[in-house]
Amino acid sequence: MSSVAVLTQESFAQHRSGLQDQEMTGCEPEDEAYIPTYLEAFPPLPENKGVVGDRCGEPAGAWSSKIRPIKASVITQVFNVALEERRYRDNSQFGDGGEEAKVCLDIMQRTGAHIELSLAKDQGLSIMVTGKLDSVRKARKEIVSRLQTQASTMVAIPKEHHRFVVGKNGEKLQELELKTATKIAIPRPDDASLNIRITGTKEGIEKVRHEILLISAEQDKRAVERLSLEKVFHPFISGAHNRLVQELSQETGARISIPPPSLHKDDIVITGEKEAVALAVGRIRAIYEEKKRRTTTISVEVKKSQHKYIVGPKGNTLHDIMENTGVSVEMPPLDSSSETIILRGEPDKLGPALTQVYAKAKSMKVAEVSAPAWLHRFIIGKKGQNIGRITQQLPRVHIEFTDGEEQICLEGPTEEVDQAQLQIQDIISDLLVRMDYTELKIDQRFHPHLIGKNGANINRIKEQYKVSVRIPQEADGSGLIRIEGDPEGVQLARRELMEMAQRMENECIKEVRVEQKYHRNIIGQKGEKVKEVRDKFPEVMINFPDLAQKSDIVQLRGPKNEVEKCAAFLAKLVLELIENNFSLSLTIFKQFHKNIIGKGGANIKKIREETSTKIDLPTENSNSETVVITGRRNNCEAARDRILAIQRELSNIQESEVTIPAQLHNSLIGSKGCLVRAIMEDCGGVHIHFPSECSGSDRVTVRGPAGEVERAKRQLLQLAEEKQVNNFMVELHAKTEYHRFLIGRGGINIRRVRDRTGARIIFPSPDEPEQEFITIVGREEAVRLAQKELETLLKNLNEVVEDCMEVETRHHRHFVCRRGQVLRELAEEYGGVAVSFPRTGTKSDRITLKGARDCVDAAKRRIQEIIEDLDAQVSVEVEVPQRFHRAVMGPKGCRIQQLTREHDVQIKFPERDDNSLSGQEAPPPHVNGDPSPEAEGIPHRCDIITISGRAEKCELAKGALLALVPVTEDVEVSNDLHRYIIGPKGAGIKKMMEEYEVNIWVPQPEQQSDVIKVTGQEANVERAKLGLLEKVQQLQAEQEDRALRSFKVSISVDPKYHPKIIGRKGAVISQIRKDHDVTVQFPDKGDEQQDVIVISGYERNTAEARTAIEQLVSALQELVSHDVHLDPRTHARIIGARGKAVRKTMEEFKVEIRFPQPGSEDPGRVTVTGLPECVDNAIDHLLKLEEEYMLSVTETETMAAYMKPPSRCRVGDGEGPEDNGRGVAKGFVVRDAPWNDKAPDMSSAEDFPRFGAGVAPKQISAWGPKKL
Repeated sequence: MSSVAVLTQESFAQHRSGLQDQEMTGCEPEDEAYIPTYLEAFPPLPENKGVVGDRCGEPAGAWSSKIRPIKASVITQVFNVALEERRYRDNSQFGDGGEEAKVCLDIMQRTGAHIELSLAKDQGLSIMVTGKLDSVRKARKEIVSRLQTQASTMVAIPKEHHRFVVGKNGEKLQELELKTATKIAIPRPDDASLNIRITGTKEGIEKVRHEILLISAEQDKRAVERLSLEKVFHPFISGAHNRLVQELSQETGARISIPPPSLHKDDIVITGEKEAVALAVGRIRAIYEEKKRRTTTISVEVKKSQHKYIVGPKGNTLHDIMENTGVSVEMPPLDSSSETIILRGEPDKLGPALTQVYAKAKSMKVAEVSAPAWLHRFIIGKKGQNIGRITQQLPRVHIEFTDGEEQICLEGPTEEVDQAQLQIQDIISDLLVRMDYTELKIDQRFHPHLIGKNGANINRIKEQYKVSVRIPQEADGSGLIRIEGDPEGVQLARRELMEMAQRMENECIKEVRVEQKYHRNIIGQKGEKVKEVRDKFPEVMINFPDLAQKSDIVQLRGPKNEVEKCAAFLAKLVLELIENNFSLSLTIFKQFHKNIIGKGGANIKKIREETSTKIDLPTENSNSETVVITGRRNNCEAARDRILAIQRELSNIQESEVTIPAQLHNSLIGSKGCLVRAIMEDCGGVHIHFPSECSGSDRVTVRGPAGEVERAKRQLLQLAEEKQVNNFMVELHAKTEYHRFLIGRGGINIRRVRDRTGARIIFPSPDEPEQEFITIVGREEAVRLAQKELETLLKNLNEVVEDCMEVETRHHRHFVCRRGQVLRELAEEYGGVAVSFPRTGTKSDRITLKGARDCVDAAKRRIQEIIEDLDAQVSVEVEVPQRFHRAVMGPKGCRIQQLTREHDVQIKFPERDDNSLSGQEAPPPHVNGDPSPEAEGIPHRCDIITISGRAEKCELAKGALLALVPVTEDVEVSNDLHRYIIGPKGAGIKKMMEEYEVNIWVPQPEQQSDVIKVTGQEANVERAKLGLLEKVQQLQAEQEDRALRSFKVSISVDPKYHPKIIGRKGAVISQIRKDHDVTVQFPDKGDEQQDVIVISGYERNTAEARTAIEQLVSALQELVSHDVHLDPRTHARIIGARGKAVRKTMEEFKVEIRFPQPGSEDPGRVTVTGLPECVDNAIDHLLKLEEEYMLSVTETETMAAYMKPPSRCRVGDGEGPEDNGRGVAKGFVVRDAPWNDKAPDMSSAEDFPRFGAGVAPKQISAWGPKKL
């Protein structure tokens, strides 16, 4: 029966001083902690007496064991397959062609082993396998299964032994199968069968059967025992550092598994031989019964923070206490708030153990130093210099800084922690006197502008005000900027950054989509209309894209409010343009145009004014009869009716329809309308209208004088009949490679056939599915004649001939270079003719052509033309400075490639001269101080571009090449506008360079230069200059606008209303800023005037925003706040998931409800703010909710009390510790160690006798004489 004695600090002091006596039965005097000897702590290895060949009497220690030989990585195995066991017995097929050889080849490829087969005299098969061990085993298994006949047998062993045959992850089973070249099938766990099936050769089956029976027999001898012993006594069974349980395992040969302290299980599992298990169980039960009978417990209270020092690293301190005193120390779990530690042991040992526990608990100290979080990096110092100085002096003190927290944690020995704490406090005091910080929030999109190019802006501010500015990374998504340093410099830097941000915040860029066709209407003649828009919105910059860009985007830039108004105005203007730009065309006979115009333009002017339309008539000299009416749709139709009425009054106009098949319409219209135009001119200018192709209509409308209309109808019908007759069609089959030859170069062949026959020949387009059919269309006799000619050509093409011609060797390279490009072009153009040149090194001028006769003849003519061009080639040199070569070539050489294609020449650029490019070229020689005449006017070879081709083509290419050489011009732009031209991340300057295809160089800010250099082709440079000047005008206008927007006004508002004015997530103040287009700045925490709010913007807008804030403050002054006490356990339910419930309550009663922060002094106080009546109603509602929720809370707590498991801290049911805290562990001490012996005396004749001396040998240890 164990008893519990609870010790207080006072009783413990009395115990240590010997003032209090305790009488305990079975008390024994306390011995000193036992220190083991060296041989006990490090016992020697047993002698290896079973090794054959060892010398008699030679000790087999750890250092005398023989080194194991390294096995070869490649092995060879030979085995035989008897004739009766061979699967393939056809001797005639043995060798390369036999099945056995094929099987072995497949096995070699799959396993990587080398296999050799041989046939013995008795027709048995001898197999030699060479390779790595794993490969040989796999190969042998496959050989046996595929070349040798298989047998099968069953082995029955107990079901519980099957898993030992399989082994861990099936490794044992795989090893058996590879080793014996068999297949082992073990029944599934849910199958009650005991039989294991073995398939393989007889020899392999016997080996596996023997191994399985050995495994089963071995398992029959083993046993497993589970002991359920109280967890609190496990430390006594395992012993200090698990030594006792290890000794038990060694003595009994059983394996003892004790659950770790973190696992709350009482079972101890013992496995091994039956006799060993029984012996181990008896020993463990004896220990348990003895400790249960003799031990008692005491409980002590130690601060939770000190527990880790009692546990020590990896629990070593607890093991040391157990080793020194034989007492088990039971620590409460880490997640428990309990501070009670239970000591369990024999009564006379509890006192010393308690002394050690208190000593360990007080050996270390944890202290905290308060310091603002922003000072931490200054306390640490540059590269950790300040904190490194402290840690070097006090190496056992650990100092920890936590981001975002204002506490610095110090941990270590008590005295050293106190010293480190004083040093850190001195550093903090010094820093607080001479350092300050401030934080400001600026939209992240402005951060790159604040930093400037290569950090120019922010570096200037740092150097000027001697401060540190920390701008968050773009990935952080934060707009909070922190300034640290001298107090005065911090305020000045803050003011400048805020001014920069305010300037950029008021700017807005908006893109409006307007169809390009309306740009000219909006701009007006000489820009008059767009000038009116700009006058109406003077603060907005309106940029239209160039015509060459074909873009619909119009860019507006300026104050947000003005930009929005301007965008709305443009949208309205575009709608009006769309409505007013409806276009309608009608055909009026030429002779009536003057009547429509009237005397002095009276008629047309009247129609325009009355219908509000624009009417365009063709000029007097034009042959067109089309009148275009533009305006609103209904007005255009009214104008059309009035013009047609005038025409009807002047002549007898008739309209008629004629039916003609739709498929003939295109042929009747003719090329570019030539046929139908001829009919209209022949028939007195009648108008013929064909329906659109997609309509599918057959009706053609004819309008004009009555007689002429009938005449035109007859001609149309006659022409349609002729076209129908001429629409005979035939398809001809021809190989695709013959098409180009049939067409001929430039279409000369097919044109000749068309001219002779009058038929139309159509070749398939590349996207048509049928590529080998040629269509012939026309009159039947013409189509038949063309078909006959084409068939004759195809017949000749199908007859392959071979011919030769002479080509000088010097021209061969032209044909075969570039991977035979010229030869490929010849083959494609001339029906796939094959041209063969002699091999390189063969001195022959003869080339061979093979193909159809006509194709070969045509190819020969073409080769002759190429040779004539090569003979007529000249080379022209063009001097272009090497620095311009890249610009002349263009991206990926596109410009040069285009020149070579257009002019049929070759252009070669010189090798690059690095000295010339880097400006290190040696100066020309001087004679008597003057340059030598030989050096003047001599171009550098690196500047010479060579053009090869016919003379006239080379000259044209030379002119085009020189036109590509870039020029450079300077543009004067004020230095303060350069950064706006460059744009964010260089976007503005990149856009201009891409738009004008030039290179624009802007000087560095430190150069203070106003000259911007523009380089490119002359025409592009001129366009870029105009674009730059226009950009400068825009920027100057924007500067003037920013000056107007910088008006400021201040308003005094009690700081307690500031959060209400800002609103939830800034919603209220953001709406005020948006409605009035102003910037509202609230005071920072450190500002002297905490009640001043600054409003910036246009003067009118700031006045309106001030009025809005004053009205909001007036409404807030009517609100009242009342506190109500609610049980903290109901707060979570009142708030609801993610605040949904409390938000609903606030919206229902139109109040604001604030709950206390965690750790508040009064956790039950809830503040309700709003109008008096609403506050009262809301409080009543909250009290009802509290009453309702408290019933549920009380019921839940009552049930939890019944369901709570019994405490682990009771007597006899403690837990083992689980903590990896740090502690000062006692060093490991042994007696009679070799290093404690005295070193030998070098001058002693006894220790180092001379040769031949008669000193008697003295028995000493390997480490010298023992100490006395």
